[in-house]
Amino acid sequence: FRDGLLRVARFKRLCTPEELLITELDDRCELTLEWTQDNPETVPPSLIDAALVSLLEMGRRSTGVHITPISVELARPMCFEAIYTCYFGCPVQFDSGRNCLSLHRADLDRLFLSYNADLLEILAPALESKLVNQLDNLSLSAQVQWVLRRRLTAGRPDIRSVASELALSERSLQRRLTEEGESFQGLLSQTRHQLALEYLSDASVSIVEVGYMLGYEDQNSFFRAFRQWENQTPSEWRSGNGVS
Repeated sequence: FRDGLLRVARFKRLCTPEELLITELDDRCELTLEWTQDNPETVPPSLIDAALVSLLEMGRRSTGVHITPISVELARPMCFEAIYTCYFGCPVQFDSGRNCLSLHRADLDRLFLSYNADLLEILAPALESKLVNQLDNLSLSAQVQWVLRRRLTAGRPDIRSVASELALSERSLQRRLTEEGESFQGLLSQTRHQLALEYLSDASVSIVEVGYMLGYEDQNSFFRAFRQWENQTPSEWRSGNGVS
């Protein structure tokens, strides 16, 4: 389980807007989520729930043991406390200063029933190579789009936060994008367009969820943008492409 968590923490940066911090103490291990954006308060609570639940479920399902955390801390105000306590099986603290799942350290030593050394030997080097080369071989425009794809699920990224992640000033980012014939807003629109078509191609994702995952504040804004891209509504696009 420990090895699985370490790999998740390392490779999350390929496709997600959060970082997983793993801290092993005397008899416990703290899994803390931090978000790579300037205003973490805008992160949807459901996204935080999904991230923490996925870590716990990875341990429970892969080890075959119903792992029970020591505690759960959530930064947001209290809601549905009984439901959270029932699922996690431990005290849940709301209005905490962080989002953290604390486990018994001994649980990290549990073996994965589904461990496949041969498959891991194939996948791990490929992921490692992709992580190292993710940005090195991309134009600045492509780097910006890569960052945008990671950050859109946690809200609408702005040029300041993207420039900061790329270790550039806003002015330098704007100037270099102009040299490549691009603009930040144009790349944001292109990235949203690409993701919209990917999400809409999955019938299990509702149109409401698509707009939400693209960082739109309301469905009307998403519908207007989609009409500009495809000259039809999301529902019409799905029907025309056989998605039902």
